Amino acid sequence: MCGIVGIMNRGTKGVQRDLLQDMLDTIRHRGPDGGEITILHSGAVGLGHRRLAILDLSERAKQPMKTEDGRYTITYNGEIYNYRELRDELRKCGYHFFSESDTEVALNAYACWGVQCLNKFNGMFAFAVWDEKEQKIFMARDRYGIKPLYYAWAGDSFIFASEQKAIIKHPSFQRNINLEVLKEYFTFQNIFTNRTFLQDINILEPGTFLTVPLDRKEKEVKQTYWDFQFQEEENKSQEEYEEELERLFVQAVKRQLVSDVPLGTFLSGGMDSGSIAAVATQDIPYIKSFTCGFDVHSVSGLEQSFDEREKAEYLSYLLKTEHYEMVLKAGDMERIMKRLVWHLEDPRIGQSYPNMYVDQLASKFVKVALSGAGGDELFGGYPWRYYRSVDNSSFEEYIEKYYGYWQRLIPEDQMQELFSPVWHKVKYEDEKAIFKQIFKGINTSSISNEQCINYSLYMEAKTFLHGLLVVEDRLSMAYGLEVRVPFLDNDLVDFAMKLPVKYKIRNLNERQRIDENEIGTKAERYYMKTNDGKFLLRRAMNRILPKDITKAVKQGFSAPDATWFRGESIDYVREIVYTDSSRIYDYLDKNKVRSIVNTHICGEANKRLFIWSILNFEEWCKIFL
Repeated sequence: MCGIVGIMNRGTKGVQRDLLQDMLDTIRHRGPDGGEITILHSGAVGLGHRRLAILDLSERAKQPMKTEDGRYTITYNGEIYNYRELRDELRKCGYHFFSESDTEVALNAYACWGVQCLNKFNGMFAFAVWDEKEQKIFMARDRYGIKPLYYAWAGDSFIFASEQKAIIKHPSFQRNINLEVLKEYFTFQNIFTNRTFLQDINILEPGTFLTVPLDRKEKEVKQTYWDFQFQEEENKSQEEYEEELERLFVQAVKRQLVSDVPLGTFLSGGMDSGSIAAVATQDIPYIKSFTCGFDVHSVSGLEQSFDEREKAEYLSYLLKTEHYEMVLKAGDMERIMKRLVWHLEDPRIGQSYPNMYVDQLASKFVKVALSGAGGDELFGGYPWRYYRSVDNSSFEEYIEKYYGYWQRLIPEDQMQELFSPVWHKVKYEDEKAIFKQIFKGINTSSISNEQCINYSLYMEAKTFLHGLLVVEDRLSMAYGLEVRVPFLDNDLVDFAMKLPVKYKIRNLNERQRIDENEIGTKAERYYMKTNDGKFLLRRAMNRILPKDITKAVKQGFSAPDATWFRGESIDYVREIVYTDSSRIYDYLDKNKVRSIVNTHICGEANKRLFIWSILNFEEWCKIFL
């Protein structure tokens, strides 16, 4: 697990080592165990690498790394969990190995199989390879987007890095905000395209590779090599499915325990992280576990349930983990906001500062932590969302309904008012077209309820899950912590995609009979309390965990900010929202922003997500512009 940077100059000027070093120093937090630079092809290409040593801690595993014949040079970030099997296969093909690292396996796999190596990798990765013979850079990202990779052109220079902050170090890069992406974010509280807040910087999409030739006459080639395919295939009994799911889950967790440094696990008190911890303790007795709770003394109503420490402590007792926890209070958001925005770069997906605190806690004890991310998106963990996407007469109706739900911050009819200072520049940006474009690679001819649920699972895996993974990478690597996600093991994902919807979500048709006029009020709360999601996963995990855990209601990891924004944090909110010189008002209408915030402060509505986004955006403007 590491940080990578690179520059390829198509002009006559060579890559400056000092510039490459400056880029590398900017992401030192990703790899505190060492940093190296390699200049190639008479100075036209430069690769850099910050190392977080996890497998093979010796100097033999340092990067950038070359093949024996010198043709290929790699800078690599990630872990390939089946690297030992692939190494045995490559040895039979005549390849020699001088280290015990998965980096050398990835390098020789590309040398042997070319782009086909990507389909053999079971893990998380983002890497770039310079091919001296073909004079091109090949870049790829893992299937699910666990590891990030950004790229941009600045004049004749092609630049890439694990984080945007390294790219903007290039003197030819101009820092300008991408207003279209800002509008996209304030629709979805996420970025569904491959764009970023900074104009001209793109993120390489998950499951995609990019080839960039040195010769400016040749075109870049970007291609998807893998995509989610939620298409059910019922060929087993329920009991057989349960047994197969348990086997694949245990296999996935055990695969990801490989490490030459201390490894721990997050433990929220829920089923997903609890199941991972239960399997991990079989191989690592008294494994270190970590959770984050919230001081709820000033909190009332549903937000009192946000503190999961009691559940996590109960699981730790059952599993005999060495447990550590921390408690966040009102004001902790303000204290970490500047650091969080610097590391997060693009704001995405909800209030993420609690994740940063628990990552900081874990990094004090281990260099690797296991996360339960992905279980909900693969096995139907959000039943209160899915009922909105069924009963359609056409795919267009499905799009209309689910797009309406995913307008998380501002509905479409209020966009012009919110963006009035820059509306002439963004009015042609079509968020509904962006939403529909997500489905361009799959067959959408069926509108059965089951298939519409699969469309929703596909959409959320491509967008919501990707946002969660980007956030987790950035905030954990801020402390040199590698986070692994066993639910995104290839074999387990392949199983989940083919699993019939009826084994994911129960009682969907009964829930549909609720009066449509109640949606958003009683129906919303009812659905959020159900445990009808992840049916088969709950059944399979009964073999691993007690039933009071597997039957528990789904609960997200979120702070009680709705209350804190009206109470202890209100001065912080007002300082930004009611200051005319705040940077957000270069782009957003101050009267509209204040009107929305006032409805929250007065208790008329819960606008915590909007307020969080405003606070985050203000800090982003100060740092990146």
